[in-house]
Amino acid sequence: IRYTPLLLDGLKERNVRVSFFLLGEKVEQYPELVERMQKEGHLVGNHTCTHPQLSKCNVAKIRKEINDCAKTMKKLTGYNMDAFIRPPEGVYSLRALKVIKDMGYKTILWSIAYYDYDPQNQPSVDYVVNKFKTYYHKGAIPLLHIVSKADCEALPKIIRLMHSKKYHFKTLNELD
Repeated sequence: IRYTPLLLDGLKERNVRVSFFLLGEKVEQYPELVERMQKEGHLVGNHTCTHPQLSKCNVAKIRKEINDCAKTMKKLTGYNMDAFIRPPEGVYSLRALKVIKDMGYKTILWSIAYYDYDPQNQPSVDYVVNKFKTYYHKGAIPLLHIVSKADCEALPKIIRLMHSKKYHFKTLNELD
């Protein structure tokens, strides 16, 4: 989370809005950052409360994880969570997808990803930018983790690269 203020500064400076998926425990720890995300026009989606693999959860546990995350956000920030969810680790089941849909959420996965979630084992900035150079496509949904120093440092280069290719950044609710 320590790079989140810098990431938000970079997005604001470049007039780019994105979609964040947050754990309930992170909303609890950093409600002021979540409020800032909302105020600056970013989408804030659900990533569950405690990060379980939803495929291993029963219906009651899936509902509880999603509801608890949304309730935490509403209680601590006054904002409703946007109705999108990214299942932890991208792991889901047909049962989980049905519960998610029945709760009014849209399940979101990604089309560009790399190992950036371990703060002690970060890729280089060039590696991150090259991933975008290689794998960008119309409708791309990159998965970046806000604990990543490399992603934060690569952000200006990524935005310039995508704009040079005539691509624009949108939040999920703005996609066609």
